[in-house]
Amino acid sequence: MDKIKLEILGLSPSQSQSGSFALVLGEEYGNRRLPIIIGMFEAQAIAIEIEKIVPNRPMTHDLFKQFAEQFKFTVREIMISDLREGIFFAKIVCFDGVRESVVDARPSDAIAIGIRFNVPIYTNESILSEAGITASGNDEEEQEELVRSSNRPSTRSFGDQLKNASSEELQRMLEEALGNEEYERAAKIRDEMSKRN
Repeated sequence: MDKIKLEILGLSPSQSQSGSFALVLGEEYGNRRLPIIIGMFEAQAIAIEIEKIVPNRPMTHDLFKQFAEQFKFTVREIMISDLREGIFFAKIVCFDGVRESVVDARPSDAIAIGIRFNVPIYTNESILSEAGITASGNDEEEQEELVRSSNRPSTRSFGDQLKNASSEELQRMLEEALGNEEYERAAKIRDEMSKRN
């Protein structure tokens, strides 16, 4: 079965499911998108690694990486391997220098671990055919439509709040977000602060 490489395109909060997020993956050399609903903890774990934010305490996925390094094994790739009754399944392909091992995982955990090891994420044609959404281009408007079609709101209202906030308000919001371990929110606040400097 041929593997299809995916890249992370976006992460948006869910309007219909409190505490859930839509992780949107895109086909590397194609126009299909694969939205996967994940939990808040995993969304934060993915967001802080993408944004290179260092949390006050190590996250579970950071602990996994430290554990792997101590026992001299590495992760080679992440495979979103199956879709059964609307639920995605994944595999983490590991290597200890002698043999390859495959560990079953939720896609959200597998991806959070995979980005820490900087390894590729794959799926197969049957999953993309069944759950993928075809996009005609890669512009921002189309990305927002994909998020809306998955019942996920865009983060535009929060962006407007940031644009209208004073520097002091932004600093207070950043400290509050970090204190609550809301790392994706903290990254957006930090980006707005950087635009002004």
